[in-house]
Amino acid sequence: MNVELPPFVQETAAQFGAGAPYALKVLAGRLADDPDMGTPAGLPGILTATVEGDLYEDCPDLAVGYIREPDWIQIRYVNLAPSAEPVVAVQEEDPGQEQVQPVDPTTEAVTVRQIADAWLRIIRRLRLTAPDSYAALRSGAELSAIAALENDLGVRIPTELRTLWLLSAGDEGADGWGAGCLPGNEALMTLDAVADVYRRRSDHQADHDTRNAGRPEEEQITVWRATWIPVVSRGPADSTSGLYLDTATGYLGRWSRYNDAPGEELDTLVTYLEEAADILEAPALATRDKPGLVGGALVWRSAFGHAMEDRWRPLTG
Repeated sequence: MNVELPPFVQETAAQFGAGAPYALKVLAGRLADDPDMGTPAGLPGILTATVEGDLYEDCPDLAVGYIREPDWIQIRYVNLAPSAEPVVAVQEEDPGQEQVQPVDPTTEAVTVRQIADAWLRIIRRLRLTAPDSYAALRSGAELSAIAALENDLGVRIPTELRTLWLLSAGDEGADGWGAGCLPGNEALMTLDAVADVYRRRSDHQADHDTRNAGRPEEEQITVWRATWIPVVSRGPADSTSGLYLDTATGYLGRWSRYNDAPGEELDTLVTYLEEAADILEAPALATRDKPGLVGGALVWRSAFGHAMEDRWRPLTG
């Protein structure tokens, strides 16, 4: 049995103690011999195995999630076991940043599993039906890159977004179409694009704040808040609009370069990705948008031009 242990999972394990990466490799060897040793994680295709930290030096108890396929296993995430005390990674503190309250490890582990499961369902479907779109997805980001972005923005990256970026650091668009794989042909933004849009939107708000100083409260204009992190753009090369994640509420909203009123999506990142995965797996049940194919690229019905009319065919289950 082939067991795949991605680098980003090993880097995540290193946050929990110097002995954790070694313990993870030992577990990978055990999984090769006993692929069904884990227990169901409550999500389709996801199993969870436990690392007993007492058996290793400088390693807490860990919960390790993996995908079990007939001929291979892929370890997708590692987190503190629910019974373990929170461990805080050592990093430079910025005295100007707000101190973040410890995250409940049980809640965090559930969030990691939900994001990992939804995204893996999406990319599994792309791999089988839309290889061009699958190939356009970037590999996961390094933890150091996410930490640098967090420091640049001055906003804590929430668990769900950190998990998604560790799985994939953006969508470059299928060759020839520039279409992202998310509904409406929107695309998961690269970290560079996230930083660029965040700075530009913050600058726009700073201009409005100057004007707002002389306006009554009810006439003041807000086009951006510091707690909003852009996540999805209109397209891989089109950052005129998209979705942001509000770190204060956990909900997605829509932003626009044209300063349209921000729209509340009433979706979390989890529910947004889960719905996209559901649509790709059961296209006949789609209500918001219809997925289809142009060659090997996934192209959503609501966003393709007339030039594709003759080539587009609906995705089937």
